[in-house]
Amino acid sequence: MEVSPPATDRNDLGQALTESQLIYFSSTSENTSRFVAKLGREVARIPLYAKDAPLLATRPFVLVVPTYGGTGGEGSVPKQVIRFLNNPQNRKLLRGVIGAGNTNFGDNYCMAADIIAAKCQVPHLYRFELMGTPEDVTRVNQGLDKFWTRLSQTQK
Repeated sequence: MEVSPPATDRNDLGQALTESQLIYFSSTSENTSRFVAKLGREVARIPLYAKDAPLLATRPFVLVVPTYGGTGGEGSVPKQVIRFLNNPQNRKLLRGVIGAGNTNFGDNYCMAADIIAAKCQVPHLYRFELMGTPEDVTRVNQGLDKFWTRLSQTQK
């Protein structure tokens, strides 16, 4: 169930606004998109193309991000995700990262999430391979429920 922001939910700068607590990026392979759809949560997708309206988070969220190839981390974080997180409001509302990857990348497995977590000082909550397994879906859903409950209790 992918819920994209309606065209009417745009600010004066033409940014698409989202209240989703789960924001993700998926390349044209759609692996991350297929995983996120299995979660059954309201989600928002970071646009694939620069010509599309940029996404602006309006509440705290967890980011799901795939890792692209690259050695030593260079090129691991998708450019679209960098652009999204370069917006101070989006970066300020980021609360955690979930990494998608391919174990064939060895040490670079889910490295994009490691890099983002370190740079933005948020936890790397979970990692899954390619489209994830049913167990990954269960663990992520349970983990997100616990994460948001704990976060709401610590912010009171």
